[in-house]
Amino acid sequence: MAIVKKASAHWAGDLKTGIGSISTETGVLREAPYGFKARFEGGKGTNPEELIGAAHAGCFSMAFSMILGDAGLKADSIDTNAEVTLDQVEGGFAITAVKLILKAKIPGATQEQFEELSNKAKEGCPVSKVLNAKITLEASLVS
Repeated sequence: MAIVKKASAHWAGDLKTGIGSISTETGVLREAPYGFKARFEGGKGTNPEELIGAAHAGCFSMAFSMILGDAGLKADSIDTNAEVTLDQVEGGFAITAVKLILKAKIPGATQEQFEELSNKAKEGCPVSKVLNAKITLEASLVS
């Protein structure tokens, strides 16, 4: 069974002075502004890399929760940040890396289990699978 989720983007103008908006079918994002300044100059609004980072962090956290459950563990907390790197490469720009930074409190988990299961989540997360970038994981088990 395939699940299809929808999002849309609108753009008007040239690259540097134009402005766009991004919306999701759920309405969580409704005409959220994005543009060159938000992407490259720290201006207001969102940008594709930030949205990919949010999606990856959320996907990874859910995948990790599932994998923990399969191992008989339950997290008190899973906090994941994603750092998405956009580099200029031959032929333009590319997302070349994503660094996931995980801090989790998991009663009863050993460091070895934590490392094994978090890496399994990194590899198995659907967003990890779609990205053609080097994805690293920095994980801290909180006691």
